[in-house]
Amino acid sequence: MALLTFAGVAALLTLVPGPDSLLVLRTAIAQGRRAALIAALGIQVGCLWWGAAAGLGLTAVLAASHTLYTVLRWAGAAYLLYLGVRLLIRGEETGEAAGPSGRNRFLMGLLTNALNPKVGVFYLSLLPQFVPAGAPVLPWSLLLTGVHVTEGFLWCVLLAVLADRLGGLLRRPAVGSVLDRVAGTAFLGFALRLALRP
Repeated sequence: MALLTFAGVAALLTLVPGPDSLLVLRTAIAQGRRAALIAALGIQVGCLWWGAAAGLGLTAVLAASHTLYTVLRWAGAAYLLYLGVRLLIRGEETGEAAGPSGRNRFLMGLLTNALNPKVGVFYLSLLPQFVPAGAPVLPWSLLLTGVHVTEGFLWCVLLAVLADRLGGLLRRPAVGSVLDRVAGTAFLGFALRLALRP
């Protein structure tokens, strides 16, 4: 019962727009479905990292240390700022720059999640509520995280497929330039929100 309830809660949270969904959409539009799925894989590995950290009690250290939390929060904001500025600059250029390698796409997805301490605090606050009393914490934390990761990856697959199917229209230079500016501005907004909201 706890597993099904968590699956429902996690599914609702997965659908909330954020940097992860934006990264997958933008990557699918610019570089295709395969590239977006590689980025999505990196995002989900970031979730697994936070889930394991919560199960081991490491996120409790993060939540208790204002300095550590602030450093990680600013690092995450700086990374989102970098993504946003890069897209805004690309939007001013003519044509589409060569896409990053598969490894870099994976790393982009991973860092988008791993550098966001709010994801860690989210897991710290949510997972314990669904671990049965007396059950081993780490295995259950990983099981619950696995449910969230599965839902998140399926959502990313849906986004990637839909964006890729519209790619013929959206990859036109004029349209791509506008989309880069919109996505870049959105990433800047996510960066500011992460930086300014403790």
